[in-house]
Amino acid sequence: MLNPGMNLESSRAAVQLAVRCQPVYAAVGIHPNEYVQLGPETLRELRALAAEPAVVAIGEIGLDYYRHTTPPGEQQRRFRAQLDLAAELELPVIIHCRDAYADALGIISAWQASGGAKVNAGVFHSFSGAAMHAETARELGFYLGITGPVTFPTADGLRKIVAHMPEDRLLIETDAPFLAPQPRRGRRNEPAHVRWVAEQIARVRGATTAVIARASTENADRLFGWDD
Repeated sequence: MLNPGMNLESSRAAVQLAVRCQPVYAAVGIHPNEYVQLGPETLRELRALAAEPAVVAIGEIGLDYYRHTTPPGEQQRRFRAQLDLAAELELPVIIHCRDAYADALGIISAWQASGGAKVNAGVFHSFSGAAMHAETARELGFYLGITGPVTFPTADGLRKIVAHMPEDRLLIETDAPFLAPQPRRGRRNEPAHVRWVAEQIARVRGATTAVIARASTENADRLFGWDD
């Protein structure tokens, strides 16, 4: 289980939980719409937190143009700074992206051109983009994180993407306490509910739930290196 941070406070809490409750792991980072000044001191603390062995990724980082808590230019600056931190620490990234796929993919491409990770680069958490975004993310070495919306009645586009994406590029996520699958929609989400996500992925791919669960587990092991 991987528990990502959203700001310094939740990143510290994620690390503390991971230290106490293995095999829970942590990621540390600043979400694009958090009220945080991402300067040298914040980056120093993120770097220090990431030194804990239970930290296996930098995240949740990225771009969110759906809400405008933080101006897009500042989001982009934060995103690139944290991508550079991940490259420095040789950690994958967990990307939050909402209504901003063109800019996010462009920043990642520039980052990789200047030395950022190309193999097991990270995951687009709770993927909500179009098929072309999914393919570009795959070409850049990213996984797609699939959450409760894949079970929603109106999610035909996402299900089509899931059906065609290579099995070794899919991860199953909760986004708890948000985005509960259709049988629990509108209620508090929790890790146990990933079974509905796995069942839906299996259904659209013509596979068994056991096969999808095993593949997602192997993909997470490979991405985050927590079996090393």
